[in-house]
Amino acid sequence: MHIDWIYGLIGGAIIGIAGAIFLLFNARIMGASGIIGGLVDGSGKSDWQERAAMVAGLFIVPGIVALLMGGAQTNVTGNLVVLIAAGLLVGVGTRLANGCTSGHGVCGISRLSLRGIVATGFYIGAGGLSVVIFKHVLGVI
Repeated sequence: MHIDWIYGLIGGAIIGIAGAIFLLFNARIMGASGIIGGLVDGSGKSDWQERAAMVAGLFIVPGIVALLMGGAQTNVTGNLVVLIAAGLLVGVGTRLANGCTSGHGVCGISRLSLRGIVATGFYIGAGGLSVVIFKHVLGVI
């Protein structure tokens, strides 16, 4: 039996705990797009070290886990154009929605934020619609 769902459960619990700790100690929402956006657009100059540490952790910790587990298997496409387009679309979407999955989905829903609940419903719906269109209608993925 595959235990991928257990990895998702553990990862989700870790993200939830990290979001709660971030909120308790910083009195701010742990939204990855806001943290990264503050580094990119310069609005986070006052706490750039904290932001940089968060971004570094987003890359370093999964790398360590992958090494400890003997590598990581993904279903990511090898098509570089698709990867770049997907990354740009996610970035634009998070700016339009004033947040990302960690800000709206994890922190927003747990705080019973109507804005977070609505945003999460929309991006989950858009993701499902994208799968239907790209996989089942167009047969691209």
